[in-house]
Amino acid sequence: MKGDRVEIVIDAGGTPRTYEVIATKAGRRVEVTTGRGVVEVSEVTRNGTPVRTARFMQSRVLALVEHPIDASEPA
Repeated sequence: MKGDRVEIVIDAGGTPRTYEVIATKAGRRVEVTTGRGVVEVSEVTRNGTPVRTARFMQSRVLALVEHPIDASEPA
């Protein structure tokens, strides 16, 4: 849903960096997948087509925080 967002904190050589992937339009959502040492965060449409994707090495990820939108709140 519009407003879903995922915050990713990574270790960038001694200093942490924060990235955000946000569902920008109505009907889009943010999905997180992990596999083979890679964390992938994607904004996808209703039919599952990825709009944008961020990939991070799993060993560098310090925190991954999902912020789902409350369905009762107006977007």
